[in-house]
Amino acid sequence: MGNFIVAIDGPAGSGKSTIAKLLAKRFNLTYLDTGAMYRMVALYFLNNNVDFNNIEEIKKILPLIEIDIINEKFILNGEDVSSEIRTPRVTEKVSFAAKIKEVREKLVILQRKISFGKDVVLDGRDIGTVVFPNADLKIFLVASPEERARRRVEDYAAKGIQEDYDKVIEDIRKRDYIDSHREESPLKKAKDAIELDSSLMKIDETVDILEKYIKEKKGE
Repeated sequence: MGNFIVAIDGPAGSGKSTIAKLLAKRFNLTYLDTGAMYRMVALYFLNNNVDFNNIEEIKKILPLIEIDIINEKFILNGEDVSSEIRTPRVTEKVSFAAKIKEVREKLVILQRKISFGKDVVLDGRDIGTVVFPNADLKIFLVASPEERARRRVEDYAAKGIQEDYDKVIEDIRKRDYIDSHREESPLKKAKDAIELDSSLMKIDETVDILEKYIKEKKGE
């Protein structure tokens, strides 16, 4: 039974998911994209016309939301929504879902359940501060808003979605503010986390640096 936890936190577009996936492959870790879980909740709210500000309605709706991750596919109530959760309309709303206390409580329980007894790498906003405060390795991955916007526009373009750079960077700055100022589990660096700025780094360079930290923690 494994119990090695790598927590990667950071703002939107800093490359957390990409880096976490590559580390999972290198070290045979289970990868858990917690951001995708919040995206699934946001998608459910959007598809069912749920008011993000109506907490009483949300409390009633939450038990109806079933989330699963199978072979890196994101399943919402039995439907594969892997592509749909990455669309701009979900990206614009995910922070509003993530700041809701009841949503966070539901998903933190699920994240711990999925990770139990495994060697896991997780990425999100509060992994090292709330979900796994005793993680073996905590990384706080950052990048400039300009670089994050550039990456996001490229990602959208690769999927055939054309998004305006100025709009994307404005959305990123708004999301940064919401994520870092929310009452429930705000985005912040854990005291014992290693901060890494990936703005001027290639993906492989970032992964190589984190690989060294993991090997040190594992005693390799």
